[in-house]
Amino acid sequence: MAAAAALTLLAATTLQSEKFYPDDPLWIVPKPRNVEKVKKRKLNDYYDFFLNTFGRPGNRHRPGEPIRALSANTLGEVPDSEWYINRHAKKRMSLEELARGPNTGTGPSESGEWTIISAKSQGITPGFLIKDATGARFFIKFDPVENPEMATAADVIGSKFFYALGYYVPQNYVVHFLRSRLRLAPNTAYRDSFGKRREMHERDVDEILRRVPRDENGRYRAVASLFLEGDVVGEFRYHGTRRDDPNDIIPHEHRRELRGLFVFAAWLGHDDSRAINTLDMLVEADGRRFLRHHLIDFGSILGSASTSSNSARSGHEHLFDFKPSLLEVLSLGLWVPDWARVHYPDLPSVGRFECSIFDPERFKTEYRNPAFENRLPDDTYWAAKVVMSFTPDDIRAIVKTGEYSDPDAEKWIVDCLLVRRERIGRTYLAKVVPLENLAIREGRLVFDDLAVQYGFSKPREYGIQWFSLDNRSQQNTAVPGSGPAWPAELRDPAATPYFGAVIRVPNQQAALTAYFRHTPQGPRLVGVERTW
Repeated sequence: MAAAAALTLLAATTLQSEKFYPDDPLWIVPKPRNVEKVKKRKLNDYYDFFLNTFGRPGNRHRPGEPIRALSANTLGEVPDSEWYINRHAKKRMSLEELARGPNTGTGPSESGEWTIISAKSQGITPGFLIKDATGARFFIKFDPVENPEMATAADVIGSKFFYALGYYVPQNYVVHFLRSRLRLAPNTAYRDSFGKRREMHERDVDEILRRVPRDENGRYRAVASLFLEGDVVGEFRYHGTRRDDPNDIIPHEHRRELRGLFVFAAWLGHDDSRAINTLDMLVEADGRRFLRHHLIDFGSILGSASTSSNSARSGHEHLFDFKPSLLEVLSLGLWVPDWARVHYPDLPSVGRFECSIFDPERFKTEYRNPAFENRLPDDTYWAAKVVMSFTPDDIRAIVKTGEYSDPDAEKWIVDCLLVRRERIGRTYLAKVVPLENLAIREGRLVFDDLAVQYGFSKPREYGIQWFSLDNRSQQNTAVPGSGPAWPAELRDPAATPYFGAVIRVPNQQAALTAYFRHTPQGPRLVGVERTW
């Protein structure tokens, strides 16, 4: 035990002995370890609600002791992993790629029947699990009668946006079909509206279809979601780790891709962003079995609540919010929140989606989310610049895939997303020094100021202080002079292998520290640290 303790101490000392390593910055995490055995689990939605509403699960910040995200590389970016893949913000996707999203096909085969292999009757918008003529399995989900196109469009658009944002998501397709295409498999299991499990009959299919909208040609519109690759092992939580997954070593509340997801959820109105709408799949590749983590079910975004139009409260208050409730009681109902006074257009296929009072800092999910509550300015900055990478044409291309029959509905969604995008940029780029593309060219430090680039700030001056870095002791030593010119004292690779600059904006507390390493090709940026 003493020997083991000594080795642990030595390992810890070694890990702390250098600030940067030769392979920094990492853009791809190492290949996952093989998962020998994983237990399938099902998270109870009520338990998750009460735990996050009345408890504080996960490791939270203490006053004056913020916990930085642990899944970011030395540049503050999220590397590719089984949680997240850098896509549109790192390498721009074409309009065609954005519109295609994760989809690799065209949806269920049109060449034969769709065989129903399971179904549910609960809720206003029930659905089927079908197998098409090729053997591919799809979940078929419908719109509520009062809001045709709403949930199906949201589910398809959501999958395209979250794919481009960098997440693993299902392939979702808008489909139209007649009753004659559906065939019921023998001994199909069915759970009726009372929760009773029995064999399904043709009249059950008819009863389900009676409660969903049809077009003038008698066709049903639905979203067909391709069954994810691998074996289902349950949802992931937004805190802690999964004990039976040797690759799950970062507490989820400290993952930048989950903290920053708050900003993406605010942008798209995904107030239902919680553990129940995630899914871990056990997949196999290159001779390894490992877990891949997905976001699923986007039917409750963009003003939709899947089974009905979203509540005006949604996105503005939690399901249980003590302070607003107290205000209403103490004012005898005279206090009216601003969200209750918002005017929504008469667009049944949109539901309630607005931008007039949208404030990303005030956005709330149905109940508290540990990763969202742990977000720091550098987490929200990372997410905001991803949102800002979507141009108006990019947004239009994705929204068009929702196949709204009403052009006004499509326009409303696009216009709201553009306004919400700008407010996200203005809010979160102002919390840090928003510089990107830092480099040394022709003997000068150069960079792009995103606040200036997007028109949130006028061109401004920057205070720059250079320093040399002892990579082993991690100590900075300031060098004389300031400004963008690269000091002569830092140009000798043998004397100063590592060096950097602290950049400030006048009259702001925030600062950015950029670290460079000498390479045969010239100075290379290896690290960025932001303080606020």
